[in-house]
Formats: sequence, C-alpha cells, structure tokens
Amino acid sequence: MTAKLIVSGLGKRFDALEALRAIDLEVARGEFISLVGPSGCGKTTFLRIIAGLETATSGRVLIDGKPVTKPGGDRGFVFQNDNLLPWRTVLGNALIGPEVAGRAGRAERQRTLDLLKLVGLEGFESYHPRQLSGGMRQRVNLARALAIDPDILLMDEPFSALDAQTREIMQTELMRIWEQGRKTVLFVTHQIDEAVFLSDRVLVFARRPGRLQESVDVTLPRPRALAIKRTPEFTHYVDHIWRLIEDDVRASVMNLA
Repeated sequence: MTAKLIVSGLGKRFDALEALRAIDLEVARGEFISLVGPSGCGKTTFLRIIAGLETATSGRVLIDGKPVTKPGGDRGFVFQNDNLLPWRTVLGNALIGPEVAGRAGRAERQRTLDLLKLVGLEGFESYHPRQLSGGMRQRVNLARALAIDPDILLMDEPFSALDAQTREIMQTELMRIWEQGRKTVLFVTHQIDEAVFLSDRVLVFARRPGRLQESVDVTLPRPRALAIKRTPEFTHYVDHIWRLIEDDVRASVMNLA
C-alpha cells in the first residue's frame, strides 16, 4: 500500500524537556491508527506536529511526499473538547471550515447537511450547543472536521469526556462513518480496548521522551460490533498492549502522586 504519511527521525524539545525522540512511522492511505501510552509520553504533541500546529525540533513529516510546515485543509483535527461556538447553530458550527476556506456556497452547505445526517444529527441543524448532549456535541465536532474533506483525520481523545455507554456508541458510530469514507485516521486514546476496537494498528508509545515502543497489527475482522470486545482474540490484544505499557503507566502515576 502507498504511504500517505511518512514520519522520519521526529524529535521535539520544549527548552530542556525532550518530549519526543527519533520516531519513524509510515501510515498507508485509509489506515486507522491509534496511539496509546502513559500520560505525558507525547501523543498529543505528535498529533499536533502532524497537524502543523507544532514544529518538530528534528526530523520531518511528509504527506503525499510533501513536507508539513503548517496547518492545511488536507488534515482535519478533532479536539478532546468540542470547542463549539455557543452562538452558532449545529449547521453553523459544522460550516466553519468551508467558510474559512471561502467555500461556503450551496454545494458545501448541502454536503455539510449530508455529513450531519451521516453523524446522526439530521433534524438538529438549527439547535445550539447548549441544547445538545455531550455525545451530540462531539458528533458536531466530527462533522466540522469532516466538512473540509480532509485526507487525514487527527483525533485527540475525542470521547474522553463522555460516559462509558455513550463512548461505546460513539466508537461504533465512528467505525460506521470511517467504513463509508475510509479516511486515514490517527486517533489518540488512553483506553486500550477503544484502540483495539477501532484500529488496524495500535502504536504503543513509551514514557517521556516519547518513543515508538511497538506497532501492534490488529487483524480482527471488519466490520466490528461491540460484541467482539468479549472474545478471547480481543482480550489477547488488550492484555498484550497493557503489558507493554504497564510499568510506564505505574511510573507516570507515581510521579504525579
């Protein structure tokens, strides 16, 4: 498969703090990749460098062979917090990207309405954020990122603020949406079971300075239903990844105590 994203020798320092060290990675077009690791291992920093929101100290990031130097419409970012504008409707919030790009005509409006239908928000176009549940707000957040039609979708713990039941529903919804469009996705999460359920590969980061400890191929059949989480094959992946990061997680927790 052709590499959509190539990361080579990537390092990042914040003054004396080394956040990332010597990360090499290739991601194929249409792959769903999750990143897991202990708190403070640089997962979000890594995602922000790919988004063009942070500059690497060393190494480089290539998308379709072109170096990443700034944010661009080929990447959509879904943040941990939805950051919806309270004075704008669901449709108005989802249209922000096309408006900024100067592409908010009739065709873009219709496409965004179709995206709201895709994420399960048909009929809520005129609602305001205060009228929505947390899960619905994250659906708007996802539609907003998809509205610019990015090649790569970068997702930074987008479901972390949701309750457990809503989180599982959002996982299945994200899978449904991804199956239809097959965007290249990089998804940061602290939940190992979430990473395994969603991904083609799980990248396991070691504690600071963040390094790529192991890339775990997930060969569970698609499409996946939540019932797959109760199978021995699924549990094997979760246990394997937990064993890789357990010592680092315990050390990071002790340092925070």
